[in-house]
Amino acid sequence: MRLLLFCLFCLALPAHADSYISRLLNKPVPGGVAVIDLGAGTGTPTATYQGKPVLVVHEQGQRWLAIVGVPLTSKAGPQNIVATDASGIRTLSFNVGSKRYAEQRITLKNQRQVNPNPADLKRIEKELAEQTRAYQRFSPGTPSNLLLDKPVNGPLSSRFGVRRFFNGEERNPHSGLDFAVGAGTPIKTPAAGKVILIGNYFFNGNTVFVDHGQGFISMFCHMSKIDVKLGQQLARGAVVGKVGSTGRATGPHMHWNISLNDVRVDPAIFIGAFEP
Repeated sequence: MRLLLFCLFCLALPAHADSYISRLLNKPVPGGVAVIDLGAGTGTPTATYQGKPVLVVHEQGQRWLAIVGVPLTSKAGPQNIVATDASGIRTLSFNVGSKRYAEQRITLKNQRQVNPNPADLKRIEKELAEQTRAYQRFSPGTPSNLLLDKPVNGPLSSRFGVRRFFNGEERNPHSGLDFAVGAGTPIKTPAAGKVILIGNYFFNGNTVFVDHGQGFISMFCHMSKIDVKLGQQLARGAVVGKVGSTGRATGPHMHWNISLNDVRVDPAIFIGAFEP
């Protein structure tokens, strides 16, 4: 209850340059988040970034803020969003800084999880399209909280953005956070939301997508058990499943993705664990 009241208080603070939301979330680097002041105009503004709608929140009737996910592939330098409100259409600029990510080398016994065969590739293509559609979802409603709970209590074993080499071959950078916790540990949703996708995938294993609102989406994977149903509405802290090692995993752990405007961003930003 204290944490809930704290989060509601934080959302009620005025949105000047050093507002709580800005201090918490404004990490405008590749794979980070940019918080952009949309002003205090009447009516609900909307905003887009690279042609996609972005999350917009209101701080106690004072200011509107756009919460923008910055792609990991972004170059350092100026970027723009387009905002629309009762006064018209505006282009607002923000600056993307630089960030260097570490490397991680992983050895897998199953060579197919490094170089899938043709049948695997066909399955992967279908699964990727399904998950991409889930990430692109943009539903109405404001997320219940922006200061997120950890889905599990445990140390981080791999951070977001790490360049990954499987059996010496470079693959996509790490798109989330890994927590070192044992098999069977309950995984809890860090904010209220709706279950929009459940699947068992080649790379991700047992997977659940939870939509928190306006393109703010959590994905949990490698689970040993799924405890929710498609379409289920979840309260903050509801158990979505258990930690496992399904899919491409070297052992039990909890992998958690956060997506904003169809961009995977560092979940550490939302739990106060971001490393510049």
